[in-house]
Amino acid sequence: MLTLFRLLAQTPLRILHGLGAALGWITYWVSPSYRRRFHENATLAGIRLDRARPAIGSAGKMVAELPALWLRPAGEPIGPHLAWDNDALLRDALAQGRGVVLLTPHLGCFEVTAQAVAQTFAAEFGPITVLYRPARKAWVRRWMDGSREREGVLTAPATLAGVRQMIRALRQGHAVGLLPDQVPPEGMGVWAPFFGQPAYTMTLAARLVQQTGAVPLLIWGERLPRGRGYTVHVSAFPEPLPAQASAQAESATVINRAMEGLIRQCPQQYLWGYNRYKTPRATSAVP
Repeated sequence: MLTLFRLLAQTPLRILHGLGAALGWITYWVSPSYRRRFHENATLAGIRLDRARPAIGSAGKMVAELPALWLRPAGEPIGPHLAWDNDALLRDALAQGRGVVLLTPHLGCFEVTAQAVAQTFAAEFGPITVLYRPARKAWVRRWMDGSREREGVLTAPATLAGVRQMIRALRQGHAVGLLPDQVPPEGMGVWAPFFGQPAYTMTLAARLVQQTGAVPLLIWGERLPRGRGYTVHVSAFPEPLPAQASAQAESATVINRAMEGLIRQCPQQYLWGYNRYKTPRATSAVP
């Protein structure tokens, strides 16, 4: 498997995206449960199926581009083209020295955002720390850890130690990144509306801002057509978070609204097949 990934990492992005688009449609047609969830989630969000349908191929592209992103040699450019939309906003936030919490939903290429931030800003403002959930299989975990932790990018597991690592990074004035629309384990979230439906939502994103005074920003990586590369979009958080860390449900609702706004910008690249409304699994990873 690792040999195959290394071969794919040398393949031009346009070919990887072509293969990925085919993979996305194959998965869609062979899995009735995936197909049903895709339709249900898009319908609940009020997105017409003709607008959501390109996301079927986009989901496959997300998988196919991982070897190129994870196994890219140090110093090699990210894809054939990388552009920024409003990177000055991120630079100004980092320059304040308060730390920056970068939030992105399962939209576009969320793997590329951390690498782009590191490539552009780490030399001046320090590394970005990203939250991740360790893989269950040991060999996959070792490979993912080594691939994701690149120059300028640090990884923090979804454990109490990982949360402390992110808080330290923010207090040092660095950036952290996480996906607040990822369903957290039981005890790590609250129920809050997401496109009008109750969804178990992490409390960590708001807590990081409230406990450290960091600047919250929205970020997502747009996948350009025909494998041309990526554009990383940065925008201000649309409304203030409650100042009190105890207002967890209200904070989660505000963050979910922000995620909805990003998704509506490009529903063609959202992961509509993600089981956003599932019941969380029980764990004691982070109290």
